[in-house]
Amino acid sequence: MLRYLTAGESHGPALTAIVEGFPSGVTIDFKLINRELERRQGGYGRGKRQTLETDRVIIDSGTYHGVTTGAPITMRLINNDAKLERLQEPSAPRGGHIDLAGSINYQTGIRQVLERASARETAMRVAVGALAKLLLSQLGIEVCGYVVELGGIAAPPLTQDLAIRDASPVYTLNPQADPSIVAAIDAAKASGDTLGGILETVVTGCPMGLGSHAQWDRKLDGRLALAVLSIQAIKGVEFGLGFEAARRPGSKVMDSIQFDEQAPEKDRTFGFRRPTNNAGGIEGGTTNGEPIVIRAAKKPISTLASRGPSINMGTKQPQPATYERSDVCAVPAASVIVENVVAFEIAAAVVEKYVGTSLDGLRVSIAATSDLARRHLAEHWKTSTS
Repeated sequence: MLRYLTAGESHGPALTAIVEGFPSGVTIDFKLINRELERRQGGYGRGKRQTLETDRVIIDSGTYHGVTTGAPITMRLINNDAKLERLQEPSAPRGGHIDLAGSINYQTGIRQVLERASARETAMRVAVGALAKLLLSQLGIEVCGYVVELGGIAAPPLTQDLAIRDASPVYTLNPQADPSIVAAIDAAKASGDTLGGILETVVTGCPMGLGSHAQWDRKLDGRLALAVLSIQAIKGVEFGLGFEAARRPGSKVMDSIQFDEQAPEKDRTFGFRRPTNNAGGIEGGTTNGEPIVIRAAKKPISTLASRGPSINMGTKQPQPATYERSDVCAVPAASVIVENVVAFEIAAAVVEKYVGTSLDGLRVSIAATSDLARRHLAEHWKTSTS
């Protein structure tokens, strides 16, 4: 089982993760991990905190001469803006945050819950996801995330060139939409408001059969949805057509199946083709060989510069909500977080299916499983149809 835990507070000394079950034999690319962390800190609309932090991952265990050993991996990010003990206790909880419910649930002040609930925690999840990407790339699986809507302005992909996304101030694949989105962020900042948006992640190169139909908690789309919905401020997840599928008749939703007689011998879909991908690459909780397409809806950040009505926790009298330093828009950053959270879940599904304790072991298992599938197609169906 490939899994991880994170620890740390927003303004504590550091964020930490322990990754267990990561296969041996994967070379650590610190540049790639740190580049993902840098992308998370970027995007138009971010606040002052991002100028104070310079996230660079530190790996304290689980590697030898820069290569994973199969032992638990400890990852750490130092918080430059560490000042937890000096921060004041908020007097008025913010609507849309954990402040009120968390304080009552844990019987503490607001500060003790908001520090852990902060989206600063996602920096560690990006580092863990980037580690997973190092494994996936060795197996021919790629994960890409970007923004498709922000502040109600649609930005459907016009290209798959990631250089376009990386040059975009708001991480879209649609340069035509960027100026309007930037203007909307500026307008929101001027009015003391915030903006949300929709993020899309696409996974290519997945073999058929990741996940399972056999039990509810092994369905890959369910596991991906759980992981993505666990990200702060994510309020909805969909695959392929998603909610649009509910508005169409079945004939406009079903993905028809074709067969390509000229498919390469090692083709990961065994020659089966689908002209459409309305299912988003997952059927019955299992990958079907098509690209996985997952979208997430991120609400606007509930910490407003204009504040908002609340109640003083001591006097129980109306009072504007406490303001915590925040962003006008973190949608571009959220696209990086979703991308890396998805990458980890895909890696976990690969390790689970192919039971690999090493990179070479996974490669052998994937090849052997594919060979068995080809034999099944050649022998079982020949017998069944004769």
